[in-house]
Amino acid sequence: MLAVAGLVAASGGFFASAASAQGCANPSGTYTGEVPWGQRLVDPARLWPLTRGGGQLVAVVGTGVDAQNTQFAPGQLDSGAGTERTDCDGRGTIAAGIVGAQPDPSTTFAGVAPGVRLLPIRYTPGDGGDPGKLAEAIDRAADRRAGVILVAVPAAADSPALSAAVSRARAKGAVVVSAASATQQGARTYPTATSGVLAVGSVNRAGEPVQTEAGDYVGVAAPGAELVSTSAGAGGAVAHRWPVTDPGLAAAYVAGVAALVRAYHPELSGDQVVTRLTLTAHRPPSGGHDPRLGWGVLDAYAAVSSTLPADVPPPGAVPQAVPAPMVVPAAAPAPRPPDVPAGTIALAGVALAAAAGVTVAAVRRARRRAWRPTRFTP
Repeated sequence: MLAVAGLVAASGGFFASAASAQGCANPSGTYTGEVPWGQRLVDPARLWPLTRGGGQLVAVVGTGVDAQNTQFAPGQLDSGAGTERTDCDGRGTIAAGIVGAQPDPSTTFAGVAPGVRLLPIRYTPGDGGDPGKLAEAIDRAADRRAGVILVAVPAAADSPALSAAVSRARAKGAVVVSAASATQQGARTYPTATSGVLAVGSVNRAGEPVQTEAGDYVGVAAPGAELVSTSAGAGGAVAHRWPVTDPGLAAAYVAGVAALVRAYHPELSGDQVVTRLTLTAHRPPSGGHDPRLGWGVLDAYAAVSSTLPADVPPPGAVPQAVPAPMVVPAAAPAPRPPDVPAGTIALAGVALAAAAGVTVAAVRRARRRAWRPTRFTP
């Protein structure tokens, strides 16, 4: 229990530990309720006819992953030096489930990208909160050629070693995803705030930011409150933990979608995947960057299916006088669930109305005009 308390304090997370006072994590049971709201919002099943993330290796850098939860397929969890297939705390198993748990008839919960392989690498603030230890974990993930590296437990401090590890991972083509999970005003987590990392904010079902951490480095937001996912301590069964509120888990949704994008667009570099995820997000009410929501809430369908030039610049690179380039999904997004915030529905409606007439040619036309201010017309 002391290790769990250290985890929560050092990461700044909201995570209500699944561990009991006597030992390790215990499941809430097998979840059989309605499809969890975060899963409905991301709606990965709509993308599975296109891709389930096959061929992608996602590293889950955190507290380990309980291989005895049978919602992970046989062989889905990689083993070998540096991996950890047990998880006393439980957070790593929850994050891994959001990324890649298999659909199962006994539950309505499923992961975003069930076709991926998962690489569980242990790092917890129980290591002393040493960013050097986190750097070693990221290096192990990059050495194993993980295409997506999810930092499920970010550190409270930065170091040259951690920044260098992120740079090495990106040079090898990895997408590094980390949650903005600090709870103290003005605090930052790392490598969340490190340049080149896809920093993830989190929202509740009302579309409101959950986390305190904020900054111009936040890229996108995803569900981070009242979540359902796989539980450690399953003992060879399908078992879940719910409801879980932790801003750190929003990054797991983004990592799963990043794996779907990589599988469907293998020609893209890691940085191009990050650009695609930020360009296709549902914009905040302001229409611009929000310090806690980034460029908006993750839109999995648009991220995977949109027609978008590989060399389109990220949102922040577009001059402020020019409207941000619109993207054209391959098909109209699925209707939002009833509990999606009204503001999100309004934004989606505007995007749908514009999508019929705005194409990628608008972006190219703007480039030819050297990004001089102009009005986008159908």
